[in-house]
Amino acid sequence: MRNAAPPFSSFAVNDIEAARSFYGETLGMQVSLMSMGILEMKMDSETPVIVYPKPDHEPATYTVLNFPVDDIEQTVDELTAKGVQFEHYDGEIKTDAKGIARGGGGPEIAWFKDPAGNILSVLTESAT
Repeated sequence: MRNAAPPFSSFAVNDIEAARSFYGETLGMQVSLMSMGILEMKMDSETPVIVYPKPDHEPATYTVLNFPVDDIEQTVDELTAKGVQFEHYDGEIKTDAKGIARGGGGPEIAWFKDPAGNILSVLTESAT
């Protein structure tokens, strides 16, 4: 398969203005409103993520976007101070009081939702 441009990811939301505010202001991402009411978010200088409006949107039941961070404790604290609520799990995956899952051989990870109910995460490689 020959690509004319680098691949990109996309997902739907039910309220593009709420998404624009959340991703741009709360998460501090570079967000641009494009034609047809589509948002383009820049993850880095080359990797766009497209967010498109879908009135009958149903939130994904899986993580649609992961944000690698250097310090998960600091990031969770900063996002919590901005009103982000982290998910808490007490099953096969267990999270602590802050909503961070630790151990199990994987990264330290904390999940939260955008205004449309899509699941996002912040994660960092475990120091252990």
